[in-house]
Amino acid sequence: MSAKALETAFTRVRAAAAHLPEVEEATSYGTPALKVRGKLFARLKDADTLVVHSAPDEKEMLMEVDPTIYFETTTTRGGTPCWCG
Repeated sequence: MSAKALETAFTRVRAAAAHLPEVEEATSYGTPALKVRGKLFARLKDADTLVVHSAPDEKEMLMEVDPTIYFETTTTRGGTPCWCG
């Protein structure tokens, strides 16, 4: 995965979050991420996958609504859903 591909993907994420209050850019596991008040809420896993933190019940609902978009990986099982776009 190239740094250019990550930056291109993160440009879209940054634009989508621009209106949210107190959002700051950070890194997580070496990839671009977003935090609010120092707490991680989203990070790029790769150029095609955005990991989004949510409550467990919301995660289950999202995966039921559209499992082609919302899914778990082995590293997020039991925790964080991933959004692929």
